[in-house]
Amino acid sequence: MKLSNQAQAFVLHFGEMGSRWGFNRTVGQMFALLTIHSEPLNADQLAEALKISRGNVSMGLKELQAWRLIELHHQPGDRKDYFTAAGSIWDLARTVFEERRKRELDPTLTLLRQLLLTDPRDEQEAQAQEKIQEVYSLLEMLDQFANTLSKLDHKDLHKLMKLGSGLNKLLDLKAGVKAKATTKTTNTTTTKSTTGKKAK
Repeated sequence: MKLSNQAQAFVLHFGEMGSRWGFNRTVGQMFALLTIHSEPLNADQLAEALKISRGNVSMGLKELQAWRLIELHHQPGDRKDYFTAAGSIWDLARTVFEERRKRELDPTLTLLRQLLLTDPRDEQEAQAQEKIQEVYSLLEMLDQFANTLSKLDHKDLHKLMKLGSGLNKLLDLKAGVKAKATTKTTNTTTTKSTTGKKAK
């Protein structure tokens, strides 16, 4: 199985991005290939296309299944396991988001709750606990927001993202108007000050 130049560039790039999402380069490449390929692929095809060992493919498939990012398929008359990406691009993005939240944010919140239940023994620990409380409050707010996002279907999520883009433009416009008003006020004050000095 040979990849086109375009497909190869996409797969290689997503392999490099894999470590930022929480899995290694090989797993990232496998996920990318299964995402863009129109037909289910088996382990032998993945190994041939990506030029990696069959053992690495097996481990990668297990990891992608643990992330809930691929689906298993069977074909009539073929005993091999075939795999495809689990759903649309929106579904996959949501799954990555939810899995990272479960693996990273949830354990952090649990630890912070435990730390906040401990009474501080001195002023230094009390000050540290205040900062821990601030971190906890922020992360809890993000967790609640993430939970809300996870319940939206892709159409509503798309609308929300567009709304966010429009809000950024509005805030930029507001900042520009405020900056102009500040500049105008400064210039007016400078002019009055200069006029007053001349009058004297």
